Amino acid sequence: MLAKSFKGNFTQQEPIPQEAIEAAVAVMQSGRLHRYNVASADEVSETAALEIEFARYQNQRYCLACASGGYALQLAMRAFGLKHNEPVLTNGFTLSPVPGAIEAVGGKTVLVECTADLVLDLDHLKHQMQKIKPRLLLLSHMRGHLVDMDELCALLGAHKVALIEDCAHTMGASFGGKKSGSHGIIGCFSTQTYKHINSGEGGLLTSDNDELMARAIVLSGSYMLFERHVAAPSREVFDSIRLQTPNCSGRMDNLRAAILRPQLAQLDVNARRWNERYDAFAEGLASAGNSIALPRNNPKAFEVSSSIQFSINRFSDEENLQFLQACSAKGAELKWFGADDPVAYTSRYDSWQYLGKSTLPETDTILRRLYDCRLPLTFSVSDCRLVGKLIADVSLAIA
Repeated sequence: MLAKSFKGNFTQQEPIPQEAIEAAVAVMQSGRLHRYNVASADEVSETAALEIEFARYQNQRYCLACASGGYALQLAMRAFGLKHNEPVLTNGFTLSPVPGAIEAVGGKTVLVECTADLVLDLDHLKHQMQKIKPRLLLLSHMRGHLVDMDELCALLGAHKVALIEDCAHTMGASFGGKKSGSHGIIGCFSTQTYKHINSGEGGLLTSDNDELMARAIVLSGSYMLFERHVAAPSREVFDSIRLQTPNCSGRMDNLRAAILRPQLAQLDVNARRWNERYDAFAEGLASAGNSIALPRNNPKAFEVSSSIQFSINRFSDEENLQFLQACSAKGAELKWFGADDPVAYTSRYDSWQYLGKSTLPETDTILRRLYDCRLPLTFSVSDCRLVGKLIADVSLAIA
């Protein structure tokens, strides 16, 4: 018998914590929303305090808060010194803001295959590095799945390729005990509503590199106020940078920073809550037996599973559409990466026509039967188990 319908809302986030609301109100009452608008030169603004706290959380020396995760990616590549039309390797399985950031700074996106576990294919990466001779990999930890970072970093080191990490889906995650975002030269994070801490929009960069972070701070729109950044390099590092680096304003404001700081304090607790929901959802899917496949996690990785992906390979295209419609009728909101036409946040690399034509046969095969579902913390563990069971039952009822 099919599981009963589900009535939950897949886009409903938890409310902003009361402590964060009070902090935001205090900022509004002060009128000092701009990160550099402080009452005295020695005052640490909410934005600067967030940078200090996030740098400490990441075990990195420096942090910069900015307007969005996509802008963080752009800052990182500009600070790296990406040249016009220079090739940048990135995942074929990612979301459009990643190649969008590469194109925005004048780079040329070169795509790399993914594996059935939804991580970068290291064999194809090696092939592309030998063929293209790039200086940079912009690695997207798409949907929170972590490639073997030890193998990746060794491979990049052998080919003298730098790493920038897109950690929009891996804030709070780690590999081998090392925080996601701290394996390369810069880690980039998002605080958009559907990410692990929520300010509507926002971004964070972390790094241990003095010159990269100094350039990023000036690029972000610090004017000559860079000394008000506390989680930042010393004044001397800026001396050779401040007059040679353009101002590309994209700062975070104190209002968003005030909202984020209490959420950051709860991040590790919420990471465990997401993973409990993932396990319950997977338990529900398991009632369909081997017909539903989940990506395998690397045993060295601690992932924060705020969404779940699965594959059903036996369906024809017609059966696939029937499955999606039946799940929707039961209240299970799924995204499908196999759709020929992009829908909302979900698109395939071949829909980014501004990149030119790329051929990734392995990625094509994987995405053709890949489904995706958000796991908002507004759902209970039992809700997630029910939705997983509902989807499994619908799949078994088809053909």
